[in-house]
Amino acid sequence: METPDSQPWRKPVTTRTLSITDYGAVGDGQTDDTPAFQKTWAAACSSSKPATMLVPKEKDFLVKQTTFSGQCKSSVKFKLDGTLVAPGRSTWPKENMNKWIMFNNVDKLTVSGEGTMDGKGEVWWKNSCRVNKNLKCTEAPTALLLSKCNHLKVENIRLLNSQQMHMSVEDCKDVVLKHITIVAPEDSPNTDGIHIARTKDIQVMDCNIKTGDDCMSIETGTENLYASKITCGPGHGISVGSLGDKNSKARVSNITINKAHLIGTTNGARIKSWQGGKGYAKDITFEDIIMDKVKNPIIIDQNYCYMDDPLQPKACKKQTSAVELSNIQFKNIRGTSGTKEAIKLDCSDTIPCHDLVLEDVKLTFSGHGKGATSTCKNAKLKKSDNVIPKTC
Repeated sequence: METPDSQPWRKPVTTRTLSITDYGAVGDGQTDDTPAFQKTWAAACSSSKPATMLVPKEKDFLVKQTTFSGQCKSSVKFKLDGTLVAPGRSTWPKENMNKWIMFNNVDKLTVSGEGTMDGKGEVWWKNSCRVNKNLKCTEAPTALLLSKCNHLKVENIRLLNSQQMHMSVEDCKDVVLKHITIVAPEDSPNTDGIHIARTKDIQVMDCNIKTGDDCMSIETGTENLYASKITCGPGHGISVGSLGDKNSKARVSNITINKAHLIGTTNGARIKSWQGGKGYAKDITFEDIIMDKVKNPIIIDQNYCYMDDPLQPKACKKQTSAVELSNIQFKNIRGTSGTKEAIKLDCSDTIPCHDLVLEDVKLTFSGHGKGATSTCKNAKLKKSDNVIPKTC
């Protein structure tokens, strides 16, 4: 029988390290280093052995809208130790502004390092229709778009002041997001932290997110998501949805949010679906979560709707179809509510949310006066045990 000692010696797999400075990048924050990034990526992606594309530390690299595409011959690591700086708003193409840095169709990709992506979003926010109602609503870039990337890892990087969403993971499979820091002001519009759509088998671990919109937004097509140790605030909380917009069909299942800490956020554990939607969101668990002055700690809104202009909302036309919400669990959720209404379950008249479980929930009102309250409409509970404030 052959033993490890008797096996022939095998040479370990070697990797190539390709620094962008070797391909002409300057790193002064003003020179356009986009061509150097593209050349370095071409070399790394075409390498027959695993390659590392290195963005060296202590330098600022101005990079315009760029897509790094596969398929690559071997695995690629994008090692971000320096800082990527976005260009001014006037330099962006008039069409297709919706991304800054994109990785597309790259399998076995790792994006990691101690560096930063700085979206320089302030000028975009000032020109947003959500800030200035006199402006026409236009699209703005997602800082880091990861599309059709299987066996993907993103670790340790920092995303700062994105133009719009900070990170979006779309149409991927087998994904690990870990130790990611995201920072933007509380009043920055549409700056979701981590957005996930049409993606299966994903872990989100040990992330710290401060932003002006959802810390995490979990959209249709997401299956088998486990998120743990997420610190969120400021922001709009952790949201499943919105689902079913424009009468679309939603498909979300097997979502677990575990050991989160939400601080001063607009919402806490939220599920929101549009009137007129179809499909389902099922097997969703929020557990072991601390709420600290969260305005809406637990909220299900199956009647979500607003008109095109968010600053001048009008009543929506009543629609009877809805995304079916089932097997939703809220367990061991404790802390304080920034408003008296700590629990709000607003479900559809025609397709009520069902098989809801609330267990070991204790939420108190952080202000003066009487304690926290709850409201419940068309919500069918499977279990309610040790819940304060009492609901349904």
